[in-house]
Amino acid sequence: MRRDWNHITKIDPDKEITKEKLDRVVNSGTDALMISGTQGVTKTKLKKTLSMLEDCDLPKILEPSDPTTVMYDGFDDIYVPSVINARDPRWIMGHHKDWAINFNPRWEEITKEAYIVLNPDSAVGMVTQSNTDLSTEEVAAYAKIAEKYYDFPIVYIEYSGTFGDPEVVKAVSEALDESHLFYGGGIKSKDQARKMSKYADTIIVGNVIYEDELDVYMSTVRGAKK
Repeated sequence: MRRDWNHITKIDPDKEITKEKLDRVVNSGTDALMISGTQGVTKTKLKKTLSMLEDCDLPKILEPSDPTTVMYDGFDDIYVPSVINARDPRWIMGHHKDWAINFNPRWEEITKEAYIVLNPDSAVGMVTQSNTDLSTEEVAAYAKIAEKYYDFPIVYIEYSGTFGDPEVVKAVSEALDESHLFYGGGIKSKDQARKMSKYADTIIVGNVIYEDELDVYMSTVRGAKK
C-alpha cells in the first residue's frame, strides 16, 4: 500500500467503458486504479479490463467481492474487504473462510480493508445488509476497533454512489492513529474532492467516469492533490 496516494480511480469490470476514455483516465494524474465491482464481476470481465490496460504503468489493484474472482497475474496488489458493519456475517469473514479452504490464498500479496458501508440504498449496502443507521460516534468506534483490535491497515468509509458527511469522515480520521483512511462515494466535483481529501488520506472516485463527462472526473483529481 502506498501512503502517498491521494486519488484512486475505481474501474468496474461490469460496466462498459471505451479504450479512449480509459486511456484518458490513466493519464489524468490519478495515482492508481482499483478494479472492483459489487455485482456481475467475472474473471472473463476482469481479463477484458486488464487487456485494455496493457500499456498502463499505474499500479493496478484488484478488490474482489467474491473468492472465485481473485486473480494475481496482471495486478500489483490485492485489497480484500471485510464489511465490518454488515449484518450478514459472510461479508465480514464468511467468504474469506471459503477462500482459505478452497483457493489457497497468497497471503503475502493481500492487504486487508475494513469497510464501513453507510449508504443503505447502494448495491453493496443491500447485498451485505449493512447496518447504516449509525451515529458519528459509532462509525468512529468501528474504525478504532478495526485499527486497534483487528489490525486493519486500511479503513474504508464507503457511501457508494452518494456524497457522504464530511463530519463523519473527520471523526474517523481523528479516531485513527496508524490505519490509512479511504473515502469513496459520490465525489463529482473538485470541491467535493477537496472536502473529503481534507480528512481522508485517499479518495476513491468511480461512478463519475461512467455518468458524467471526463472533465468532471478530471476536476476530482485536481481537488484531491494535497
